[in-house]
Amino acid sequence: MAPVVLVTGCTTGSIGYALCEEFARQGCKVYATSRRVETIAESSFPSIERLPLDVTSDESVAKAVEHIIEQDGKLDILVNNAGALVPGPLLDLDIDDVKRSFDLNTVSILRVSKAVVPHMAKRHSGLIINIGSVVGEIPTPWAGLYCASKAAVDSISKVLAMECQPLNIQVMHVAPGAITSNIAANGTSQFNLPEDSLWSAYLPDMIRRINASQGKQSMSGEDFAKQVVGKALQKKQPFYTYLTLGGQSLLFIILRWLPRTVLLRLMWRAYSKKE
Repeated sequence: MAPVVLVTGCTTGSIGYALCEEFARQGCKVYATSRRVETIAESSFPSIERLPLDVTSDESVAKAVEHIIEQDGKLDILVNNAGALVPGPLLDLDIDDVKRSFDLNTVSILRVSKAVVPHMAKRHSGLIINIGSVVGEIPTPWAGLYCASKAAVDSISKVLAMECQPLNIQVMHVAPGAITSNIAANGTSQFNLPEDSLWSAYLPDMIRRINASQGKQSMSGEDFAKQVVGKALQKKQPFYTYLTLGGQSLLFIILRWLPRTVLLRLMWRAYSKKE
């Protein structure tokens, strides 16, 4: 029986959408989800079913998971991909936006996993894939909220891996580098620097940071999906897998070895006006 996969955050042009296409290409039954299902383009793969799912709503999550179990009787792979970039200086951000961002990027992983894991536990089998980021380990200026939310995802993945090990449910943490997607365009549309910002002189650097993942060095969403899906469908999985790939991912691996003060100074210089 084909593996059944649930992917969150599958708007057209996202890495979630690319993952759905690749899972389907490999013979899986895929549920592509988004808060508004019309934001998910129709696929040429009949094994992809579009499903409304708001990862910030307990009711919506429960309804979607219930539908999948009713239709297929199981759920083999959960991909927690939903998330958004909220750019700008940390202290310029509205606190309500901060709370919404953590709910979408971080808390949602626990919300969806809580609904899915009991069904996986009944079959003593399952894989949870959490999409983090290289900046969850090495933060940059002007994207501090996104960095913080992804740092929390990194810790959640590690603890879930330990605690789900007795249930024979594996966890994979994926930390993408630069991947071609719609995240920068969405981030730009939501960006609004306050007129009284103490950091207004750095506006061009903020725009540059928003678009940092979209350039010649970026890996295509299709290539990203091929590698992640290939790893996910391997028959034997360790209880925890860490995977990083994409533009500049190797650089970020190297940067981890630097003293923290040196690293932060380098990140500041990379995304600030030269002094």
